[in-house]
Amino acid sequence: MRIYSDLAPWFHLLTHPSDYEEEADFIARVVEAVAEGPASTLLELGSGGGNNASYLKRRFRCTLTDLSPEMLTLSRSLNPECEHVLGDMRTLRLGRTFDAVLVHDAVMYLTTEDDLRAAFKTAAVHLRPGGVAVFLPDATLESFAPGTDHGGHDGEDGRSLRYLEWTHAPAAGATTAEVDYIVVLREPGQPTRVVEDPHTFGLFSESTWRRLIGDAGLVSVDPAIVDPNEGEHAVFVALRPPRDSTA
Repeated sequence: MRIYSDLAPWFHLLTHPSDYEEEADFIARVVEAVAEGPASTLLELGSGGGNNASYLKRRFRCTLTDLSPEMLTLSRSLNPECEHVLGDMRTLRLGRTFDAVLVHDAVMYLTTEDDLRAAFKTAAVHLRPGGVAVFLPDATLESFAPGTDHGGHDGEDGRSLRYLEWTHAPAAGATTAEVDYIVVLREPGQPTRVVEDPHTFGLFSESTWRRLIGDAGLVSVDPAIVDPNEGEHAVFVALRPPRDSTA
């Protein structure tokens, strides 16, 4: 997936940090409403370019982890005061716990139940008793819809990016969906480039999400917080009970 590797330096022209303030505020309010006791530390699994963290760091001490070294480099440029750790959300073990764990849209790249189960286990073992996990997939099986989207930004350095996102309908009974990105790149003194970048997303039913969250020793909760981006993603919130056997 080139937008997370060789195209990572362009990522903030694909999706700009300024677009995330409202969502980050929602995440913070959910954590503060659900966590038992004060919440001051947050671990993000699959933190990407650090867009949400650029706002969350105002309210939490953030540890940011991602599978892509290039994306961590980009995030460090935006969030130098945050701890950054290279790691896979399915296997990461830091040996410490946090008040909150966030998993944003990177979770869409988990394409099997075993992968999703492993990510939930990672979240659970990094939560203190009474800590809260927030999962924000783009869609569940029920809410997924094929379609197209487009966007992009102009940079202050003269670079510009525009993209077309084409999400295809999955085959009957499939648990994955294919998404094509067509990315157009312009920079001073260079010819315009067009890059094709295919991605595969996992699709799981809402009941599967809740079942696997429970299997990880977490308890699903409804924080009753108004989501300003309702319909643009799914929201799953879970609490690690004050006493449990998560290990």
